[in-house]
Amino acid sequence: MARHHQHRDQSAGGSQRQLRVGELIRHELADMLTRGEVHDPVIQTHMITVPEVRMTADLRLATIYVMPLGGRDVKDVIEALDRNKRYVRGEIARRVNLKFAPEIRFRVDERFDEVERIEKLLRTPVVQRDLSDNDLRGKDDFGGEKAE
Repeated sequence: MARHHQHRDQSAGGSQRQLRVGELIRHELADMLTRGEVHDPVIQTHMITVPEVRMTADLRLATIYVMPLGGRDVKDVIEALDRNKRYVRGEIARRVNLKFAPEIRFRVDERFDEVERIEKLLRTPVVQRDLSDNDLRGKDDFGGEKAE
């Protein structure tokens, strides 16, 4: 019988399994932070968002991207999470059914900075001029005729 090899899309953040496990870990960590289960004064005085968790292909390392609300005290929050890494890893292992508890590392989520950079770029006079020129000529954003 012929074997069919399944193609995995590694380019868009990993396999389906990596994405699913990362989302499970993200959900559990966000729940722990919301409920105040990580007992650290820095963590308890900040609202922390967990927008993404990336897993390695072997599911042994989870890179957890975090950002304190408002973007303040980022370094202190990362240090506090690193201090509590052992507890967090144990709780994740208990709550998420995996063969191995993944090592975890915390990183600052820089997407918010990237969004701000793009918005600032869109507000520049050159881009505003180009956008208004397209509107005056009846063109859409891609150079085609606007649908009325």
